[in-house]
Amino acid sequence: MRFSLVDRIVALQRGESITAIKNLSSAEEYLADHFPGFAVMPGVMMVETLVQAGAWLLRATDDFKDSVVLLKQARAVKFNNFVRPGQTLTVQLSLHSRGEGEATFKASGDVEGQNAVSARLTLVHFNLADRNPELAGSDASRVEVLRRQFAEIWQG
Repeated sequence: MRFSLVDRIVALQRGESITAIKNLSSAEEYLADHFPGFAVMPGVMMVETLVQAGAWLLRATDDFKDSVVLLKQARAVKFNNFVRPGQTLTVQLSLHSRGEGEATFKASGDVEGQNAVSARLTLVHFNLADRNPELAGSDASRVEVLRRQFAEIWQG
């Protein structure tokens, strides 16, 4: 992940739901341009926070079986409020359905009790070695890094 947008996981029910937080700091590099004089978290970053939280739920549920989790589809995305520096975006995702290699979530994010974003997300998950067996080593090293990151943000 180039941007790690989940600072802490505050609740996790494997196979069911996750609650995570993103503390927006004025030091976030992308805020300098979005928007000058009125810094707010870009909508795409709010959606990415939801995606990353969903990915952590999948990884925890499947004991880090897959090295890659990607957004396949975002539907019914609604932006209802701004997230400004100094505020915390609290995201909640519940697993809606699972199929082979993909999962659909109902997702939302709140700031100070007000809804900021909501969506229905479909994430795909797989290993690189599924497509090219020579990449099995890459999968293993990626999973090792992800396990360490998870240990830092989830104290459950």
